[in-house]
Amino acid sequence: MHSPKNCFYFFLCPIVLFMTSCEPDRPVYNSLDEYPIYAFADLGVTYSPSATTFKFWSPAAQRARVKLYVTDQLEEEPDQTIDMKEVDGAWTATVDRNLDGVYYTYQIRVNGNWKAEATDPYARAVGTNGLRGQVVNLRDTDPDGWATDSKPIFGAKQNAILYELHVRDLSIDPNSGIEHKGKFLGLTERGTTTPSGLATGLDHLVEMGITHVHLLPSYDFFTVDESRPDDAQYNWGYDPQNYNVPEGSYSTDPADGKVRIREFKQMVMALHEAGIRVIMDVVYNHTGRSEDSHFQELIPDYFYRFRKDGTMSDASGCGNEIASERPMVRKYIRESVAYWMREYHVDGFRFDLMGIHDIATMNEISKQLHEIEPTVLLYGEGWMAAKSPLPDSLLALKANTARLDRIAAFSDDYRDGIKGSVFEHEEKGFVSGARNLEQTIRFGVVGATRHDQIAYDSVNYSSAPWAPEPTQAISYASCHDNHTLWDRLAISNPQDGSARREKMQRLALAMVLTSQGIPFLHAGSEMCRTKGGEENSYKSGDDVNAIKWKDKARHEKTLTYVKDLIALRKTHPAFRLGTTAAIQQHLNFIETEDDQLVAYRIAGVPEDSWNDIIVLYNGAGNSKRLDLPEGKWAVMSQDGLVDTEGIGRPVMRRVTVAGASMTVLVQ
Repeated sequence: MHSPKNCFYFFLCPIVLFMTSCEPDRPVYNSLDEYPIYAFADLGVTYSPSATTFKFWSPAAQRARVKLYVTDQLEEEPDQTIDMKEVDGAWTATVDRNLDGVYYTYQIRVNGNWKAEATDPYARAVGTNGLRGQVVNLRDTDPDGWATDSKPIFGAKQNAILYELHVRDLSIDPNSGIEHKGKFLGLTERGTTTPSGLATGLDHLVEMGITHVHLLPSYDFFTVDESRPDDAQYNWGYDPQNYNVPEGSYSTDPADGKVRIREFKQMVMALHEAGIRVIMDVVYNHTGRSEDSHFQELIPDYFYRFRKDGTMSDASGCGNEIASERPMVRKYIRESVAYWMREYHVDGFRFDLMGIHDIATMNEISKQLHEIEPTVLLYGEGWMAAKSPLPDSLLALKANTARLDRIAAFSDDYRDGIKGSVFEHEEKGFVSGARNLEQTIRFGVVGATRHDQIAYDSVNYSSAPWAPEPTQAISYASCHDNHTLWDRLAISNPQDGSARREKMQRLALAMVLTSQGIPFLHAGSEMCRTKGGEENSYKSGDDVNAIKWKDKARHEKTLTYVKDLIALRKTHPAFRLGTTAAIQQHLNFIETEDDQLVAYRIAGVPEDSWNDIIVLYNGAGNSKRLDLPEGKWAVMSQDGLVDTEGIGRPVMRRVTVAGASMTVLVQ
């Protein structure tokens, strides 16, 4: 019974008014910073066949309840509504029966009013469109052999070769030969081919020799309507809804929470069996919805940053930004990524707009995940889409990479140096003949680390090295954002034919794969992937986004070249030295007196059978010549070919490098 002192006009109001307007004793908090921290790791659902406990954190709530449903159909009324009580700062309720398969929502009362029902932010299973959580026995979701699933052998971080892929893009093309088109299961199929017999899908990834597949957001996002699974719907997935649940449209049954979980695990296990590790692209910097997100409905204002005028700040450019610096938000993100590692055997994470997160949160995440798995790979975008209320000095920006613990950032310096600015579409880059980019290319070659032969005042974006070690720089020429490399080169070089542009494409990928940062490839770039000139195709549909497998035959030379370069990098440690000290000791630039010809020498690497290597990048349209150090130099790569037995006769005194190409020499 409520105490009379908590009831407004207790002796005057009728009993109905009393029951709806009077609240139990609750602490009064003057600010969000005063909210208590819940210290335990059991938020969400704790299931057993005999009982299920529901628990979520919401200091703002005056009352809370959980509603149980036998179906995920929204028009259905709840089967049961249960009042929750507060224990240790969290709202909790226990039901003493087997709830396996039952759906649920939470609802809180604030300022005398019940807010809308919302999905449990800590839910680990959901129904269609993620609008109701689901109680499941997670052990029922483990595929056969899951307990013995093992990660592919992987040592130092510099050995990684990343391949960024959208789940649907890989298989949806009619020529993919894949049965489960657009699904997690599409990545489990072996032996799939094009009509002409070329490997597709998972077999293609194995053929390429990559070490990690980086999956674009594969947690539950809200823009694809899962109730229409057979419709051609598309989105990249950068609109998070339920962070701890796989996306339902990539499963064969979005209504059954167990199916999407099991099929995600089947995908991971198939990739592991094929020797490929799995990186998840995660978007903890913002939520897909803002004022009506389930975070805002259940934990008002706490998960977001706000401007001084009370409006939501928007460093993401998507309507809001997550307040990662708050203790319970930090705890949420940290526990979420750890859950994906433990429950789904994920091997690493790419953080979207990582620059919005605070440094302390990112370092806590890194510390925890490295304790779980020392070979975990962590990297992200070291920038924001707009200004944040949090000072730059506290944020995980590229310029602050030295303060990040074993976390890498993307090198936009190298990306735009290679092909031209992503914001100025007609601007040429090094591979398409631009001048005065030599220092930027050198900066990319050494993975944004310190090197005495770089004039930092001539680097395009960075006036100083920002990566303390090369393993903290991601080298790339293109990704899902902006134009594909092939389309970008077509826009900035309209006067050049496709054969000429394909040489530029090969040079760009060769530069990524022979530089000292961690190489990152956009899926399909090895076969000159096009999106028909569309820039940000996040909802453009399959006709634009699908990997078109007939391109594999059309661009066989480029495909073979990339595959051979991956093998070259994996065979020769000189191209992945791993530390700044080793780069400074073994890599020296050769002065060419020509800003369109970048040359460097890697010598004396003890672990490499090649003792003396010269690499030359020619970004000009015409061939270039360079005098060589004394001795005979075998040509191992030249003008889009790789042959470690040697191409033609060894050269002495001088070498000619074809236009828009790379040459690799070994003494």
